[in-house]
Amino acid sequence: MSLSSDLLIRSRRSIFPPSYVSRPIPKETILELLENANYAPTHRLTQPWRFTVFTGDGLARLADFMAENYRATTSPASFSQAKYDVTRDKILKAGAVLAINVELHPDLVPEWEEIAATAAAVQNIWLSAWERGIGGYWSTPGSALEPLAEFLDLPSGQKNIGLFYLGYHDAPAVPARRTPIEDKVVWVEA
Repeated sequence: MSLSSDLLIRSRRSIFPPSYVSRPIPKETILELLENANYAPTHRLTQPWRFTVFTGDGLARLADFMAENYRATTSPASFSQAKYDVTRDKILKAGAVLAINVELHPDLVPEWEEIAATAAAVQNIWLSAWERGIGGYWSTPGSALEPLAEFLDLPSGQKNIGLFYLGYHDAPAVPARRTPIEDKVVWVEA
């Protein structure tokens, strides 16, 4: 499917694991998505985006880690077996999950610029996936980010900023819910 850039951008939606179908994403396709991520804008060419890709049995390892992290960081009174199960199941339904990591270069640019560049790389993945009929969404499980960095064995100077779920899907097309751009712009013309 080849869409104009306007249609591609305006039709893209977050697609969640309950809509994913059991169809593996070929490694070559994931590599194409990551290659497109690599062309995101980056200040001072730091190219801070880093990804850890989970597929196959790797998804089960990630699912087990995330579920056990939920158990470990939740008081027994607040623990929900249903949430534990959903935490595992949504990862296992995905065709791939990307850990989104950022390499910081504090001597060159502020951290927010590195995160912004990494977010632009993720948007490239999202649009490239959408064009290929692959849904995705970015999840930032707050209580899991630091433990996830340890699980990923990230080197010093890198941090995890979330997980990006990918999967072929059967979700229906839905219209965008956006307020008018005119409500978000101030023109200075004089």
